[in-house]
Amino acid sequence: MLKRLITVCLILSSGVTFGQSAATKYIEAYKAAAIQMMNDYDIPASIILGIAIHESGSGTSKIAKNLNNHFGMKGSSGPKTIKSSYKGYYSVTDSYLDFVNFLKKRSHLNILFEKYGSSNYKNWVKTIQKGGYAHSRTWGSQVLAIINKYHLYEYDSTENKQLAYESRPMILIEANQITEPVTYRVKSGDTLSSIAKEHKTTVEALKAKNMLKSSFLKLGQELII
Repeated sequence: MLKRLITVCLILSSGVTFGQSAATKYIEAYKAAAIQMMNDYDIPASIILGIAIHESGSGTSKIAKNLNNHFGMKGSSGPKTIKSSYKGYYSVTDSYLDFVNFLKKRSHLNILFEKYGSSNYKNWVKTIQKGGYAHSRTWGSQVLAIINKYHLYEYDSTENKQLAYESRPMILIEANQITEPVTYRVKSGDTLSSIAKEHKTTVEALKAKNMLKSSFLKLGQELII
């Protein structure tokens, strides 16, 4: 069964104000994706955000910037722009989905979904650490400190569960296969307006998905549709 990505939820928010901490900017950028994954997979949004912030240095670490790896997952798979023992991903979306896949495919961690669902983030942290995800004895307390400092548990609230998104894509994981997003390569004479019209979308949506600050396009540029 084909999987559609949650890339639209992983686009950086243009409303982030100057002076915010890296962690706050990260939360603003990825909270929608975390809530969507909570609704689809019953993993607390606070867990997704807390672990990602800790493992990626709020998206500023070397592996986050060069490998799109936001959860410290190790392995030889994926594209590698730098020599590293960590996995490389084509997109941040892939990293988020692989993290969920990691938890779901290990029986000693899969019990989390059955026992706690998207509640009780403290037991999620304790069980994930005991399950061998992290070897540092202070890992759990550090993740909990992040969750508490930024009140990430508020995203686990009933109000956020089953939250409806406009044009919200569905994400499913099967056999570790992830479908790449639909893309378009810019040709001579193309404009954002003509591309949007051809693919039945809007200029604003294209800008958001591709983090474009202007309508300027380069010949051969690849856009996510």
